[in-house]
Amino acid sequence: MEFWKEDFYSRKFAEKKRDDTIIVNMGPQHPATHGVLRVLVELYGEYIVRSECVLGYLHRMQEKMGEVKTYPQFYPNTGRLDYAHALAWNWAYVGAVERLAGIEVPERAEYIRVITTELNRIASHLLWWGVYLLDLGAFTPVMYAFEDREILLDILQRVTGSRLTYTYFRFGGVFQDIDSKFIEQTKNFCKRMRSRLNLYRDFVTENIIFRKRVEGVGVFSKDLITKYGATGPVARGSGINYDVRKAEPYGVYDRFDFEIPVEESGDCLARYTVRMREIEQSLNIIEQAIEGLPEGDFRNKKAPKILKPPPGEAYFSVESARGKVGIYVVSDGGLNPYRVKLRSPTYSNLSLLNEASEGMLLADYVATLGSLDLVIPEIDK
Repeated sequence: MEFWKEDFYSRKFAEKKRDDTIIVNMGPQHPATHGVLRVLVELYGEYIVRSECVLGYLHRMQEKMGEVKTYPQFYPNTGRLDYAHALAWNWAYVGAVERLAGIEVPERAEYIRVITTELNRIASHLLWWGVYLLDLGAFTPVMYAFEDREILLDILQRVTGSRLTYTYFRFGGVFQDIDSKFIEQTKNFCKRMRSRLNLYRDFVTENIIFRKRVEGVGVFSKDLITKYGATGPVARGSGINYDVRKAEPYGVYDRFDFEIPVEESGDCLARYTVRMREIEQSLNIIEQAIEGLPEGDFRNKKAPKILKPPPGEAYFSVESARGKVGIYVVSDGGLNPYRVKLRSPTYSNLSLLNEASEGMLLADYVATLGSLDLVIPEIDK
């Protein structure tokens, strides 16, 4: 039996099949999809006639879990939505609840949140950089990326207690304070990473084979970005200067001097360049935050241990490594949220791919899919 007759999505997709084309099933266990993602592709030769992403293989009802747990019990879930930049989701959730309950955050805790979230952003970009080049057929760069990323994970493990799915932020601050060793290690990492960026540029960015695979490939127009609500490096790679840290400043980001990298060409190389420049900007932010780190409490001691926010609603958004993360929480005055709504950037970023892939070579589709920097659990939430 042909595979497209075996399930609903395949049968529906096959209804529009032309006589001179074939249907290829990528995933849900395909190395280029970076997770449990399935893509149905109709091909004319090596050219894509149309494609359709099939989601749902990792759906865990995260929003419903948020409504049956108490507010603190939902902390760990936020670290499991985007495992590559878990602290961004930590911040979005505690920010929404703090706004709902009127909880103040000590200044030192705000600085610690910035430092750790930016470290986590660099770790996420390094992970993407390494595996993206694997997608394109280059094996060695991932070894360099993981060498640097391991240092970051060691630093973050000192204060968070974990290396990936962090649950570090608390209502009114963070779980524990950072110490002098953490600061020393972070300073050393910033110094090291600047020299490594030069190595990355000489090793990969200027490599003619790499540039032939990404330059002019997977071009997204501004209209397409706007149509699907894409954000993050995907939008900034198409000339859209939007970053939540600047557009809707939260925490103490408005105290730091940093730029938002923007590229105009809209291709895979532009999205690559934006992320590499963002690593440099994160280093700038971290150094400024360490320099200005105030003394004081790392957590609001008056924050209630048993939380029952007054009836109402609140929304809080942050800039993650993949774009705009937003969490909307509604309280009816009880121990559990009445409603939790999660806005993930990769859901919007992936949605534009079906339209953008029409007429694309299958090999370029893999390069374009990788340039989106997808984390599937964030989509299949």
